[in-house]
Amino acid sequence: MNMNHNHMNMNYQETQEKTEHSMSNMNHSHGHEHSGMPSMNMSDMKRRFWWSFYLMIPIIIITPFMGLTLPFTFTFPGSTWLSALLSTVLYFIGSKPFWDGARREIHDRKPAMMSLVTVGLNVTFWYSIYAVLLTELFHFHMMNFFWEFATLIVIMLLGHQIEMSVTMRAGDATSKLRNLMPSIAHVKHGDMLMDMSIDTLAPGMIVQVLAGESFPADGIVTNGISQVDESLMTGESRLVDKKNNDQIFGGTINGNGTLEVKLTAVGDSSFLGQLKATLLSSENQKSNVETLADKVAGWLFWVALIFAGGALIIWTPLRGVGFAINIAATVLVIACPHALGLAVPLVIDRTKSIAARQGILIKNRKALVAAKHLKFALMDKTGTLTTGNFTVKQFKVYNFDSNQALGIMQALDQQSTHPLAKSIVAYAQLHHAPTLAASHVENIAGYGISGVINNQSYTLASEKYLEEKQLAYVPFKSEGSISYLLENNQVIAVIAQGDNIKSSASEFVQSLLEKGITPVMITGDNILSAKKIANELNISDVHAKVSPQDKINIVSHYQKQGATVMIGDGINDAPALAQADLSIAIGAGTEVAQASADAVLVSDHLLNIIHFINLAQRSNTKQIQNLWWGAGYNVIAIPLAAGVLSFAGFMLNPMIAAIIMSMSTIIVAINALLLKSQ
Repeated sequence: MNMNHNHMNMNYQETQEKTEHSMSNMNHSHGHEHSGMPSMNMSDMKRRFWWSFYLMIPIIIITPFMGLTLPFTFTFPGSTWLSALLSTVLYFIGSKPFWDGARREIHDRKPAMMSLVTVGLNVTFWYSIYAVLLTELFHFHMMNFFWEFATLIVIMLLGHQIEMSVTMRAGDATSKLRNLMPSIAHVKHGDMLMDMSIDTLAPGMIVQVLAGESFPADGIVTNGISQVDESLMTGESRLVDKKNNDQIFGGTINGNGTLEVKLTAVGDSSFLGQLKATLLSSENQKSNVETLADKVAGWLFWVALIFAGGALIIWTPLRGVGFAINIAATVLVIACPHALGLAVPLVIDRTKSIAARQGILIKNRKALVAAKHLKFALMDKTGTLTTGNFTVKQFKVYNFDSNQALGIMQALDQQSTHPLAKSIVAYAQLHHAPTLAASHVENIAGYGISGVINNQSYTLASEKYLEEKQLAYVPFKSEGSISYLLENNQVIAVIAQGDNIKSSASEFVQSLLEKGITPVMITGDNILSAKKIANELNISDVHAKVSPQDKINIVSHYQKQGATVMIGDGINDAPALAQADLSIAIGAGTEVAQASADAVLVSDHLLNIIHFINLAQRSNTKQIQNLWWGAGYNVIAIPLAAGVLSFAGFMLNPMIAAIIMSMSTIIVAINALLLKSQ
């Protein structure tokens, strides 16, 4: 496909880069990824953690551990009452996030981590209050669990905070899509123009869009000629000719001409509105995936309740209500997820740290699970496998001096900031073309550029220009952008430009194949350019000229066959990134793509993605190991605490159970630290 040579006198990238750089969105609407945890302010979570931490210190100093006086334990008359008072304050400060999460889980009928934590907190706190009252007022000797309560709440808040920091998004993708739209539109009323908010636009209105402005909605050109940057749709850097009756999409950027557009779709019904809705749907679908930690916690929640309830029913007639309550409480205390709450966050935090050193920023830990069984790697072409920087691929002259022709092209393109023009100038300088001065330089909207050099008129234009002017020429067969240099309407030279494959792309694709992962190219570019790059990289599956919606459908198609990773950099890749099981955005790409992805590749070195996939696979193994260490002991401890072996004279000592629980916390922490980069 021949690409028009577009010479612009302004930098469109500046217009396209007007997306927000503020990180203020990070302070709200970013919640815990457990299924029952609602959104929570990160600063509020930090305040609760530090208040809880400061309250925990005196509690664990003045309170025996399961009745055992530790070397640092310091008791004094009234210390039990002080411990109860501090624990009460701690209860109301630290337990709120878990109450909120448990309510959400119960409402969704999916009790998981937050429900299990809430049960543990309430049992340890209220049983301890009950024990203090009986001990201090009625002189019964009962052991309280304030030590366990304080450490549980702080450990869980710590794990929760770690996970929030890991899963925090670098910005909301839909808000960045909104920023692509202008805030106002120039609406025609007769011969007058009126600036109106885009929220007030309606189909049928005529709007005027000046050079460099974004289109406020979808529509049809009614007047004018220009070129439009549609990279948000195609991912390609070329500009597209627009004239009467041509389709315009909201959010795309006008070139150097002025266009009048009759609106056909605004707001949610526009292309960008539908793109935003699709993006939200894909993100929500992924965010609702239940994690393995939640599944284990849900299982443990029901097991603990069943055994505690069974113990209460069975032991009440045998040993009395007091004894039965003590047994039931012991079961629920043993089920307190000290280690389970840290099992996954510690591994994820370690994974995040290692990945950052490898040039990958992790944003969504849920998607990392997909790395275990990846079958397909779907990737964009321009900006992902290629550099996105055009260079001259072929240059040919017809009965003309080649250096002189390059000098003429350089003179015409000298003042242009367009990538294609800059490519020609760089090529001319590399070949030491003569420095010539051009006057009366004019951009031919939609076709190319013209000017006068040494009193001779020259035109550098696309094949379309030659066809419409009915000029004689021999079509030049090449992929990419082709421009013809004319002198007195006679073709004297032709130049073809194309994109360059990244240096790491070939080894990256080969590494995917060696891991049994099928590489798939999906691009908005034409099939000739796509297949040329694919053949050079040994990619057999190619999908070209696809829209953002097409990309989602293609991702969904491959997902039915196995887990997919999507790699992209453009706005048009965002919905597909959100849809894929695991998504990686190229750091040099758009903010919308980065906000939609599960991870961001900071550099352009594609082999880091292979290192990341390997790391994610090892991380998953560590998470499973930690879940066993964090919850596996309950398989034996809970039934023993409930008294299943009481007929043999064996009852689990609560102190022993607590020690095992503490040891499992230490083990999961050490195991997480053992995760290595290679």
